[in-house]
Amino acid sequence: MNRLTFFLLAALLLCALSLVSAQHQARTLFVALERAQSEEKQLDIDWSRLQYQQSALGKSARIADAARTQLRMAPALAGRTQYLQGVVLPNTPPDAEKPAEKPAAGGAAK
Repeated sequence: MNRLTFFLLAALLLCALSLVSAQHQARTLFVALERAQSEEKQLDIDWSRLQYQQSALGKSARIADAARTQLRMAPALAGRTQYLQGVVLPNTPPDAEKPAEKPAAGGAAK
């Protein structure tokens, strides 16, 4: 009986150590999961903030304001517009653009 009792005691200790190890691993994984979920929430908040900033920066009023204040740009006025002359593109007659028509094969020319 002594051997059986010793064997059962050893098995009981091994099972208890295995249970403690499994619970520790479960707690460690749960803490890692909580951290990952917290990071996911923070990244989602950052994403929303960046989308808002992108939409705010892309508005035409903000762009026009930045052009006036930072770049000192002004809208073009008709009186200040300069037109360049001297570049003349040749006009091609409409007939020159069409290829010459060939008579149909086997048909009589009139």
